[in-house]
Amino acid sequence: MNNDIDHMLFLVLHIGEAHCGADWNYKDICSPFTRMYYVTEGHAQIVLPDKRQDLRPGFMYIIPAFTPHSYVCRETFSHYYIHIYNESGHDILEDWNLPTEIEPEGGILSRIRKLHALCPGMELTQPDPQYYDNSSSLARNILKNKQRELYARVESRGIIFQLLAQFLQGANPKQYVADERITKILEYIRTHLGASPDLDALAAFSCLSKDHLIRIFKREMKMTPAAYINKKRMEKAQLRLVTETTPVKEIAYQLGFEDQTYFNRVFKRMTGQTPLDYRKAARNVV
Repeated sequence: MNNDIDHMLFLVLHIGEAHCGADWNYKDICSPFTRMYYVTEGHAQIVLPDKRQDLRPGFMYIIPAFTPHSYVCRETFSHYYIHIYNESGHDILEDWNLPTEIEPEGGILSRIRKLHALCPGMELTQPDPQYYDNSSSLARNILKNKQRELYARVESRGIIFQLLAQFLQGANPKQYVADERITKILEYIRTHLGASPDLDALAAFSCLSKDHLIRIFKREMKMTPAAYINKKRMEKAQLRLVTETTPVKEIAYQLGFEDQTYFNRVFKRMTGQTPLDYRKAARNVV
């Protein structure tokens, strides 16, 4: 597990205040970035894979990247939304079981409002997840983020750290596997995705035979090393397709795919869409 805070390079994609009617009822959302909410008024629910979470005024909520979820609302509902992503090669939030709901310390709402003021023009333009926008708006927001004055960028990152610290205070490290050798292999894969780690490289790194490596990896992870590598590559590709305008061919190459056709095939098998369709259908959801 990586606890190095130097890998926490979070940027704001969207931030704003939303006032919804009884129409905040969107299904089957799964985004390659993390969402945080602070509820100011009303009541709604988030349906997660393992539970149904009530949303209450005065509380904060977090939905980590790549978490399938739906929204349910039958009354007026107001909240602040903050969408963030990590520019680092590995998002260390993946290594923690975060509480979905927290009651934050006093003053958090004022800091969220300050963060909003520090990020002008980063509100969502359309709350309906059936509205599909291309990734150009996200790319523009990232550019706006980086073009702000230095004090604003420093203060924004400090506030994001403060918000995440509220959740990390009650978090527990994920126990992926019981075998420490597999833990080290997982970390190696995450930090070498662009180098196209293959079975020979993993076997040499772990000092295991290829057959033994496959056997214990499948026992711990319920999938082969190759399937896990492709899973992490596709997650990285989803994030980059949403947050960048880099050509698909270049993203494929940088993630270790020499054949774009094969990359497209793997991506569609895992997401149900081609990379270009996924990029065009980047969801603009609060």
